[in-house]
Amino acid sequence: MNEDQDNRNITQNRPGVILLVTLVLLVVLSTLGYTLSSRVSAQRHRNQYIIDYSNARYGCDSAVKYALATLEELNPQLVSRPNEPDFSDLFALDEIGYQELITQWQEESEIDGFNKGKNFDDMSDVDSIIGTDSGRSGIDGFKGPYSMKVRGPYGPSWPFVTEPAEFEIGSAKIRIEIEDENAKYPLGWALLINPEIQREVDAGFQTFCEMMRLDFIQTDSLREQLQEISEIKSFELNFKPITKVVRSPISTKSKTTSKSRTSKTPRPKLIRRTISVSKQISDQTTHFAKLFHSSLIDTEPLAQPFIESEYREEFPLKYIGLWGARQVNINTAPRHVLEAALIFGGNEVEIAEEIIQQRQEEPFENIEGIKERLSRYSDSIGKCEEYITTKSSFFMIRITATSGVAKASSMIAITKQGNRVTRIAVIND
Repeated sequence: MNEDQDNRNITQNRPGVILLVTLVLLVVLSTLGYTLSSRVSAQRHRNQYIIDYSNARYGCDSAVKYALATLEELNPQLVSRPNEPDFSDLFALDEIGYQELITQWQEESEIDGFNKGKNFDDMSDVDSIIGTDSGRSGIDGFKGPYSMKVRGPYGPSWPFVTEPAEFEIGSAKIRIEIEDENAKYPLGWALLINPEIQREVDAGFQTFCEMMRLDFIQTDSLREQLQEISEIKSFELNFKPITKVVRSPISTKSKTTSKSRTSKTPRPKLIRRTISVSKQISDQTTHFAKLFHSSLIDTEPLAQPFIESEYREEFPLKYIGLWGARQVNINTAPRHVLEAALIFGGNEVEIAEEIIQQRQEEPFENIEGIKERLSRYSDSIGKCEEYITTKSSFFMIRITATSGVAKASSMIAITKQGNRVTRIAVIND
């Protein structure tokens, strides 16, 4: 009786067991299918990324060749910017202050235009007066129908020398930007070791860091990193031609006389070689370009924006020269970089203000022109003459190529004297 009851219970529970086993099998098969499809999808994405990156890298390398081939034609021209806000203090404005500046500038431009009988039915009339772009958004402008941007010393937004160029090579979208390195704070200045100017070196570095809103921990950390670099190589401003006596290579062939049949080893000749100043400067620039872009400098905290909005982004690294430049262009440097350069002569705050006011009307042609136009500060300007220039010769080219989800980039540092272009260093990412 009990056996029959057990058989009936097994028979009744059999469909439930079959259903349970079926569900387990379905779960296992679904898991296997999901895992397989995920792996196939991941492999497909990896393969596509490899293809995209290859296209981006090829586009970037091609753009590098194009940029280097056309650099001889680069002839940056400073523009007059009267009655416009200067780019010098934009880094110090928060977003509210920046928008108030643009709004005030826009209103003053419209009033000035009406006073001159201009018709403002469309914003192109504003453009014709102030030379800015309307109806366009950008890092230094409002977004919308009343978009206006603060022009830099060359016309485009600081620190661009020309408007960024955009085009396509195959499937890669290319962007080429050229920045004025002489408009930035030369990081090598912080490595100068000279008791006569040490106070100015330290004060200039401290002033720059404070204006860039680096706290004392970040500033001390950067000092320590620079100290480590200075132990590897010292940074120099003044060079003189160096004459070295070197031995000429000794030929391995022996001379044999017919009489004695003995071989004589030729004596090495002493040759005098002169290393020019330009060669020494070029070598130093190359060395520090590599050192400043190595792991010895932690650029991550310097790249953290202290102002970030829809219209612009401000961060310390934007204003730091990492390529071994030695001079600051007083026509193109913002206020805090100007003050760091002029501190070597004193009266840096007053002189910087005068320069900013006057260069908007007419850029300075040479150092003597600065002394003449700022005659009461001629002595101070003379003391910092070796730290400043009126024409930039040091530029950085940034090339970015994107294809699909992949991106490749290159940075090229060059110096340009007339039509002669010298490549300092190339960094690929």
